[in-house]
Amino acid sequence: MTDKIKIAPSILSADFSRLSEEIRSIEKGNADMVHIDIMDGHFVPNLTIGPLVVDSINKVTDLVLDVHLMIEDPEKYIEAFIKAGADMISVHLEATDHLHRLIQMIKKNNILAGVALNPSTPIAMLEEVMDDLDFIVIMSVNPGFGGQKYIPQSTQKVRKLKKMINDLKLDIDIQVDGGVNDVNAKELIAGGADILVAGSFVFGADDRSGAIKLITGE
Repeated sequence: MTDKIKIAPSILSADFSRLSEEIRSIEKGNADMVHIDIMDGHFVPNLTIGPLVVDSINKVTDLVLDVHLMIEDPEKYIEAFIKAGADMISVHLEATDHLHRLIQMIKKNNILAGVALNPSTPIAMLEEVMDDLDFIVIMSVNPGFGGQKYIPQSTQKVRKLKKMINDLKLDIDIQVDGGVNDVNAKELIAGGADILVAGSFVFGADDRSGAIKLITGE
């Protein structure tokens, strides 16, 4: 789907006391999306934000809102996040027993639908729903906290997924989420990644534009 690598800074690493300024800084830095991690304290051990904050973010930016639901029973909350302004929604395969139904709930509202896979979940688990997906999220850290170290095996997982997508002649973006920096980004792009989520590497830098350029290699 993408014709160039896209960068989605994760606000999990942003300063929430001045969130609108933080988002404007990545806009000026030529980010493509805002990655918004939703955690419920059950599916993952951390607790973050809900639809009201997504709605507030939507009011201060024209960037694509990439909403990542790391929550149990995501089907109960899909409509709320769509109303809040989500442009893309990813759900975890591990969080639902009815993945196909959940994907259809997202797509019927003309929202891009994605599925996220934990580091230990094989990509083969997606075989039966591949035709319905717009993007797939490879978690390159265990979900729940920002600032974690990249799991090296994720690079090979991206390569395997890219081959599967090409073999099936499908148009699906590969997003990588967790521990992305200027070093591993080169391998991920070469391996077929389309969207890189970068939290601490971008928001931890004084020069947000410079950090994004380092990741993209521009």
